[in-house]
Amino acid sequence: MAAFQARREQGLKAYDMADSIESRISQAAVMDASFVLEADAVTFKRGTRVQVNSATNFISVKDGRAVVQVSPSYFYSGPNGVGGITVDGTVSGVTVKTDKKGNIRYSMNVTGVGISARVDISLRDDSTFAYAVVSPNFNSNTIRMDGRIVPYSRSRVIEGRSL
Repeated sequence: MAAFQARREQGLKAYDMADSIESRISQAAVMDASFVLEADAVTFKRGTRVQVNSATNFISVKDGRAVVQVSPSYFYSGPNGVGGITVDGTVSGVTVKTDKKGNIRYSMNVTGVGISARVDISLRDDSTFAYAVVSPNFNSNTIRMDGRIVPYSRSRVIEGRSL
């Protein structure tokens, strides 16, 4: 019984160490502005929350370009070809702040043909879990996307056609 407990504790320590390494990789990706928030849940304006596929629901940032794609599973078709909406634009007005607890808040404006919005991303310290609030400038259809931050190079998202 003691051997089982010792193996269990070793396994938990290894898991914690791997999780810590992944969180540092996510933080570095955010600081380098080369990351993807792969969302597994989206909350719409009136509080409706839906579980979504993280391969088709994301916010990506790389080389001054941002893509916001929302493809809830209840859409059977959409203008992007993967069941939702994809908008891309240029990034401006970036601010990155780290609070006393080590949490990172990455804020940016995204402007393009199909989007003009403020995007605020919050990443907890010692975690890859993050959430983003997308606030369009021309209407009040704010959405929240919850998921994980991964480096752009390790992302597995499927980008649809942009508006």
